[in-house]
Amino acid sequence: LHKKFLGQKRFSLEGGETMIPLLEELTRAGANMGVCDLVLGMAHRGRLNVLANIFGKPLPNMFAEFTDNVELAFVGEGDVKYHKGFSCDRDFGDGKVVHMSIASNPSHLEAVDPVVIGKCRARHSNYGPGGRKKVLPILIHGDAAFAGQGMVAETLNLSQIDGYQVGGTIHVVLNNQIGFTTSPQHARSTPYATDVAKMLMVPIFHVHGEDPEAAAFVARLAIEYRQTFGRDVIIEVICYRRQGHNEGDDPSFTQPLMYEKIRQRPPVHEVYAERLTAEGIDPSAIQAQADAINNRLQEALAGETQPVHVGYKGKWSNIQRHYEPVEITTGVPEQVLRKLAARITTLPRSFTPHPKVARLLDNRRKMVEEGTGIDWGTAEALAFATLLSEGTAIRLSGQDCRRGTFNHRHAVLIDNHTGQPYVPLGFISPTQAPIQVYNSMLSENAVLGFEYGYSLEMPEGLTIWEAQFGDFANGAQVIIDQFISSSGSKWDRTSGLVMFLPHGYEGQGAEHSSARIERYLQLCADHNLQVVYPSTPAQFFHLLRRQMKVPWRRPLVVFTPKSLLRHPDCRSSLEELSKGRFREIIPDNGPDKPVRTVLVCSGKIYFELLARKREEERDDVAILRIEQLYPLRRDLLRHALQRYKRVETWAWVQEEPANGGPWSYIRPLLTELLGNEPLYVGRPATAATATGSHRQHVREQKKLISKAFSL
Repeated sequence: LHKKFLGQKRFSLEGGETMIPLLEELTRAGANMGVCDLVLGMAHRGRLNVLANIFGKPLPNMFAEFTDNVELAFVGEGDVKYHKGFSCDRDFGDGKVVHMSIASNPSHLEAVDPVVIGKCRARHSNYGPGGRKKVLPILIHGDAAFAGQGMVAETLNLSQIDGYQVGGTIHVVLNNQIGFTTSPQHARSTPYATDVAKMLMVPIFHVHGEDPEAAAFVARLAIEYRQTFGRDVIIEVICYRRQGHNEGDDPSFTQPLMYEKIRQRPPVHEVYAERLTAEGIDPSAIQAQADAINNRLQEALAGETQPVHVGYKGKWSNIQRHYEPVEITTGVPEQVLRKLAARITTLPRSFTPHPKVARLLDNRRKMVEEGTGIDWGTAEALAFATLLSEGTAIRLSGQDCRRGTFNHRHAVLIDNHTGQPYVPLGFISPTQAPIQVYNSMLSENAVLGFEYGYSLEMPEGLTIWEAQFGDFANGAQVIIDQFISSSGSKWDRTSGLVMFLPHGYEGQGAEHSSARIERYLQLCADHNLQVVYPSTPAQFFHLLRRQMKVPWRRPLVVFTPKSLLRHPDCRSSLEELSKGRFREIIPDNGPDKPVRTVLVCSGKIYFELLARKREEERDDVAILRIEQLYPLRRDLLRHALQRYKRVETWAWVQEEPANGGPWSYIRPLLTELLGNEPLYVGRPATAATATGSHRQHVREQKKLISKAFSL
């Protein structure tokens, strides 16, 4: 590559070539010890070398990528060659075939780590109880990133937590003693780049980068340890970087002494060749092998390329690649809902629930039996129960999600006498699909990355991550920006991951009010996401079921309620759950009288507008709800708007500031459909998302509601 494509970025492995025999021995030894599935995560350094020599990616295709003369196998923006994923099946003989995958990743270092771990956890289900020994995660790190990126510590911390364990990860730290231009003394406060891993009390091996045989020995030892004890292993390869950070960079500007020594040092392959010669190997045999490799490269350079299809294979082969709006009936017969409600509210006689939990279960049973007043938590439980009974596996993860931040879920009950857990949704029927509900560690970044990775391997399952408050989701902004919202366009890999983001202005300050709706809408393009702000339990029920019934998969961002969980008006009937489907637009169902003002809104603010409308008996005001903000079907919205004739005032109402919420997104759409820009009713633009004063919040809320009804 350096000869034929001089100056092009390839992030070469020169100086650290020993990583290749190390990886080869890891895969070969793993196959000999029962590994059937291998998932590798790594950044750009040496990635092309790994793709060619470990994964066997066709060389003509790799060369074609350097000339930008490669046929894309999907429609999208694509990505640079050292970010793309790949998979293959390698036959190691004696019937030992390993399915090997290298995960697509962005340039955000270490962001791919939890994604790989999540993928491996999901793959365990392919093999049953012995899954941990069958699936091997390998993560390759740089020395500066391993010490510097917090994602590393978060991912290491997942390794022994119930719900996230994968039976041990092999970590290879390629320590080339420099991070772009940063020297080790400026990159960490510890002697070793691997010191952060001491928290796990696991083996850390340090290997000379010019001794490939020692590296191979350590690889075999690491695999044996991992397969025996199910714990992580760290291998540090101490080496150097012969080129600059990329091939167009001159490292002598910042490390002149270091690079003078490197220039005088023979390449790793020459050092090893001299060693072999000294041990009696014929130099001509070594040269013949080098010539054979060079000839193969020359042939590949002139060879024909074949499109490489990465996405929508295997488990994804039955999933539709392209998004299209579909109207799917998701109702469930009332008798089925009643039966399931009885199952999930009935506890074993030996189980002693908390008295308040017992009352909650009784109330849920009565809601369904009477067919009215079904609240949010009950609708969610019924959605889960129906999907499980139909064969859809569910995984729910997040901080405090077993009980629910707002004490509304209680998916996992704790015996008041024994402290033992009980999951009612796990005992619906003998033939149901499995459900997993895990309280996560106090992390957004690694946990969301893990669940995204899990969802990639479970297109037929419902994978949900719930933020404690939607405000905290930006702790995982890298995962949201670089993976969830853009993986379909970059790598032809999308996901059905669901994100629950509690959102709503209730006077709790700037840290507990806003999931930042505007940011998710700004990420939307090319049908890459679904952004939804449902207003009723029935809508939420149908939305969750729709996610698994549509023929395609896209990440679903749901802004979920807090105060509405117990709001007397935020209730649904059993009939609403048993009939129909999710409604993307909900027009006002008030009396058929002339309407002077139409208030368009989304989410929680609807109930405050409705209360004022009833209080003032304003039949001349209609309230139109946009439940699905993206993709927004203009035909449905146009039809809903055209229902109102001779309207004097159109307004968009939101409780978020003008520089937040849906306003910036919805403004041009409504202007186009109405022919005039709608009025804005909401808080003015602010630097913080909300006031810290509850009294001020109440004043602001009353002011915007009053303004909406004085237009």
